[in-house]
Amino acid sequence: MKVQVLPGVRSTAAIALAVALLAGCANTNSVVVGGMPDDYRTNHPIIVGEQMRTIDIPVGYSDRRANRVQTTTLDGFMAGYDQSAQPVVRVMVPSGSANAHAASAVAGDLVQRLRQGGVPDGYILHQPYQAAAYGEQAPIRIAFTAMTASTGPCGRWDDDILNNTANRHYTNFGCASQNNLAAQVANPSDFLTPRRQSAIDTRRRERAIEEYQTGTGDWDSEIDY
Repeated sequence: MKVQVLPGVRSTAAIALAVALLAGCANTNSVVVGGMPDDYRTNHPIIVGEQMRTIDIPVGYSDRRANRVQTTTLDGFMAGYDQSAQPVVRVMVPSGSANAHAASAVAGDLVQRLRQGGVPDGYILHQPYQAAAYGEQAPIRIAFTAMTASTGPCGRWDDDILNNTANRHYTNFGCASQNNLAAQVANPSDFLTPRRQSAIDTRRRERAIEEYQTGTGDWDSEIDY
C-alpha cells in the first residue's frame, strides 16, 4: 500500500530534523575525556613567577648582638638576592615575646650586615610583628620577593597505582624530578627564553685555526691502539 505524505507534513518533518541536527552541533564541548596525559611536563609544568622568599633566624633570650650562626644564615639566604632588581628586604622583628628586647638588638646588626652586603638603605623595611603565636622565643623573619621557578606540590596519590590496566602515568609521576629541575636552575628566566650568545674568544679561535691549518693540533680522528 502506498502512503502519500502531505506537503505540510513533509516540511514540518524536515524542519524538526534540521533543528535536531543544529542542537547536536551546538553542544560540541559537553564531553570531557578522562585520564591523565602521558607527558609529565604537562601534568607538572614548571612555572616562573615572583614569589616571596622567607627565612626565620632564631634569637635567644641573652643575645645582645648577632652571633656567627645568625650572620652565616643571613649571608646564605641573601645569596639569592638579585642586586640588579633590588627588591625590598623586610626585617620583621617579634614584638610582645620574652626575647623581644634581644631580637631588637640582633635585628640592628642584621640590618647593618644587609647594608654591607649591597642592599640599599632605602630598600630595607624594618617592621615589628605580633609574636604571640610563635611562643616565647620568636624568630626574626627576613623576606624578599624573587623570580622563582617552581611546580605545584607533590604527593598527589588520588588512586592506587596498581589500578592501571592501561599502563598510563599516575598523578604524581614526574613531580619530584620537575621540582628538582626547577630548584637547580640558577636563572629561572632560562625556562622562558635562551640567553644571548657570549662574545667569541678571538685569541682562542685564531689558535684553533692555526693548529688546524698547520697540523700541529690534535685533529687526527684515527685511534692509535
